[in-house]
Amino acid sequence: MLRTADEELTIDELAARAGVTVRTVRFYSSRGLLPPPRLRGRLGLYGGDHLARLDLIRELQALGFTLSAIERHLARLPEDASPDDLALQRALIAPWTDEHAEDLERHELDRRAGRHLDDELVDQLIDLGILQRIPGSTALRAPSPAMLGVGLQILDLDLPSEMLVQAKAIVEQHTAQIATELRELFAANVLRPYVERGRPEDERERVRATTDQLRPLTIQVLVNGFQRAVNDVIRDHV
Repeated sequence: MLRTADEELTIDELAARAGVTVRTVRFYSSRGLLPPPRLRGRLGLYGGDHLARLDLIRELQALGFTLSAIERHLARLPEDASPDDLALQRALIAPWTDEHAEDLERHELDRRAGRHLDDELVDQLIDLGILQRIPGSTALRAPSPAMLGVGLQILDLDLPSEMLVQAKAIVEQHTAQIATELRELFAANVLRPYVERGRPEDERERVRATTDQLRPLTIQVLVNGFQRAVNDVIRDHV
């Protein structure tokens, strides 16, 4: 739901609505990530623009942005950006998956896997990008927890480790290229015309809705296209 800039919330209400602590709101404000509250006497009041910025910060964090990177990104936005403008910005950079990385100690990792994972298996999962080491910690990070089971099934095939690493590199190379080209296509045909027309308010919601709908549709098209390509390769080689 869109928030209006004329909402009046205390810092406690703002934190509760945004799902963060009051301490976090104050920290973000001290770093310039949030504009100052509007004052009514000595009472600071926050509005929809503050809520929208907190939502945007959360999306940037989900993408792995550091605090410094978030500061640089927000610094490029107009100071008077409306909640609708910020909501559109959030839609454009929102992660394409709702999954969040999890940090797991070894015993918790074993429980999730349903079996004991020795150091060799853990190293193989790290090579495949299923797990990541956390500097200075005994825990391991699962960027996509749902992929843990998939990674273990792949390792159970007992294929050469070098082959699996090469396969991962091939997939990453081509999916990155596809993502780049599709984003450029979307920017050229949707975003750039919208900006060149002066970001008209009556088009803002359409652009945002298009972005939201494009995610699942693109994934379906990619999966279907890959399946057909594999079938074509098999047919051509048999």
